[in-house]
Amino acid sequence: MTLSVGSTAPAFTTIDDQGNNVSLADFQGKMVVLYFYPKDDTPGCTKQAQSFRDSISEYQDKDMVVLGVSMDDQASHQQFKEKYSLPFTLLVDSDGTMTKAYDVDGGGHAKRVTYIIDGNGKITHVDDKVNTGTHAADVLSSIA
Repeated sequence: MTLSVGSTAPAFTTIDDQGNNVSLADFQGKMVVLYFYPKDDTPGCTKQAQSFRDSISEYQDKDMVVLGVSMDDQASHQQFKEKYSLPFTLLVDSDGTMTKAYDVDGGGHAKRVTYIIDGNGKITHVDDKVNTGTHAADVLSSIA
């Protein structure tokens, strides 16, 4: 059972693909697309990441931040990001803290679920039926 629309997004602090500390509070006032995915460099996860990559200018035009989260480590995220020229941040959740807090624990990996969080930290949209090839466009159309 995923978190519901209208609930407060769980606070987090973790590191990103570059080793920088990142917290949800860093994005106060901005809309955040927090998308959980099972594993770096696998077919579905790659298609999903590429859909965000190919739509990133539309997200930036709307002043939205895209953050990808999996239980892979920093080195894996760096390689994945470089291999596919991903222009957004990947967050490390090796211990599963975020995965559990956002109720997307798939038993050793994150389930494929996307949350849209408003600038006040409230969840405004949940997508747990992700089409990896069209996901970025689907998310954009859900907020239009």
